[in-house]
Amino acid sequence: MVGIEPGVIRNREYATRVRDFSGLRFGAITPTDLDGLIEYKDRGYVLIEVKYGETRLPDGQRLALERLCDDLQRVKPTLLVIASHHSVGDIDVAQCVVTEYRYNGRWRQRGARTGPLVSGFLQYLDALYSEEC
Repeated sequence: MVGIEPGVIRNREYATRVRDFSGLRFGAITPTDLDGLIEYKDRGYVLIEVKYGETRLPDGQRLALERLCDDLQRVKPTLLVIASHHSVGDIDVAQCVVTEYRYNGRWRQRGARTGPLVSGFLQYLDALYSEEC
């Protein structure tokens, strides 16, 4: 689409609609969602999940995202970011506070903003790739 800035919500009305996964229950398992995914230049992945305030990831979502991150890590470097916000309106994900992140099979605590953490990881991927060439 011409004239639409990447990353900007294109259809706000559709984006606010609730997805009902109740018909996709398999025992105690239901689908989970992910707030953001970056596939960066065929070099690595960034997964982003944002929660409001002090809300913790439900155990099932934590396990699913952790396993997804670790599985992808076997193929390419993968960063999973869990962040929080206190926004009333639109959420500026780059400004969300990182509560924890997962990389290389380990959870780490972090108090930085999502934007700088992700930017640093992408710079690391660029440096890693240029060393291999």
